[in-house]
Amino acid sequence: MSVISSNVNIDKYLSLNKYDVDNNHPHIVLTSDPDDEEFDKLVRVCPAALYKRRDNGLKSFDYSGCLECGTCRVVCGDTILEKWEYPRSGMGVEYRYG
Repeated sequence: MSVISSNVNIDKYLSLNKYDVDNNHPHIVLTSDPDDEEFDKLVRVCPAALYKRRDNGLKSFDYSGCLECGTCRVVCGDTILEKWEYPRSGMGVEYRYG
């Protein structure tokens, strides 16, 4: 079995997107104390790497670079997501490549 390698720089393409962040109305809200196992699932699957685990074990999350793909919603449902909805009209990601 051969492995297909890719030289695609995801960060390069993500940086082309435009994000209008609605700071007063976050479209994703986590529960106050997210379960470690559920959170770590999101660290692994979020294509925008919005869920992070720091070296000291602390969890961090920032919805401002969200691609609105819904992966976190599918993977964890309402286990640690208190709220998931699309951003209000005119807000969120605007794709500029492809």
